[in-house]
Amino acid sequence: MLDQIADDAGEDILKKMVEAAKTGDMRAADLVLSRIWPVRKGRPLILAEPLPPIATAADAVAVLGKLAGLVGSGDMTAEEGAAFATIVETKRKAIETVELEARMTAIEQERKQ
Repeated sequence: MLDQIADDAGEDILKKMVEAAKTGDMRAADLVLSRIWPVRKGRPLILAEPLPPIATAADAVAVLGKLAGLVGSGDMTAEEGAAFATIVETKRKAIETVELEARMTAIEQERKQ
């Protein structure tokens, strides 16, 4: 039922909201602009020092330690630290998967010989 109302009157309602915004109705302006420029859910985070590169699973431990230190010192929020940690964990899993695949391939090659 709501979809039918939107289909029937959506365009007219939008035009009225835009006109109200143009005449100074700040609530209408806020509603229109919030659809054009939605509130950002995140922001770029610039660290004073870059995080160490992650080439091995062990490197991930060092990076997680650095992140914990940044959160502990207040230079990064817990939410930002958790988001970074998720990325680090994903990279660690990818590294381990590649390493396991290489080991399995080597074992398979040995068995064939």
